[in-house]
Amino acid sequence: MPTVEEIETALLRRMTPAAKLDVMHDLWRQAWELKAAGVRRRYPEWTPEQVTARVREIFRGAAS
Repeated sequence: MPTVEEIETALLRRMTPAAKLDVMHDLWRQAWELKAAGVRRRYPEWTPEQVTARVREIFRGAAS
């Protein structure tokens, strides 16, 4: 019986480059939304612009 990793690898190998980029973009967007939710929870008084700016800093590696 194949392992989960072997199944995932086989699926990835069958995907087109465009499909892989779509998956990557979806994962990136999910990460952004999760980080933004965390920032909003920590700083509920911040404006959406402040939250966006902080998430950008985090994604650029300025802070975690």
